[in-house]
Amino acid sequence: MARELVYTGFMSLDGVVDSPGGKAEGHRSGGWVMDTEFVPEAFALKGEELADTTALMFGRRSYEAFAPIWRDSEDHAAYKELPKYVVSSGLTEDALIDGWGEITILRTTEDVEKLKQTAGGPIYIHGSAELARRLGEADLIDRYNLLVFPVLLGAGKNLFTRADRDKQSLRLRDSASYSNGVTKLVYEVVR
Repeated sequence: MARELVYTGFMSLDGVVDSPGGKAEGHRSGGWVMDTEFVPEAFALKGEELADTTALMFGRRSYEAFAPIWRDSEDHAAYKELPKYVVSSGLTEDALIDGWGEITILRTTEDVEKLKQTAGGPIYIHGSAELARRLGEADLIDRYNLLVFPVLLGAGKNLFTRADRDKQSLRLRDSASYSNGVTKLVYEVVR
């Protein structure tokens, strides 16, 4: 049985997933998650994911953004010893951060496909919009855990491809809405 590959992220109502916490991607609406009233139950999904994660996967830019912060973060201490995979054609071994457990560089979509065939539990992709879009186009993502925020941003990276492709059906696994307008949507990819 293949390992489950799960994309998890914050998304605006118009599908933007980048720069939820800051202006890292350069569009003027960066930091949009912080502009929404904090309601703890709206973020309960993140705690559930923490308990379910057996490995992490990142694209190069998200790895470079998260690794130095999460390595020393009490909130992400459970991730420290988990295997981590960075999908990048250009990242070198000497650029990997020390003290954050086992980190493996995968070079291609085919390497991700091979990893999915190994023994183990769910692999979670955080951030990494371009990687997730590419893996979704290759039909390698099994589930989308989304927290959709009540904002329209216009600019920014979208999680889903705009390319003409065959329809892909999703099955709603879980959903909830919260007093701050955030909606939890958990979809499984139907195959």
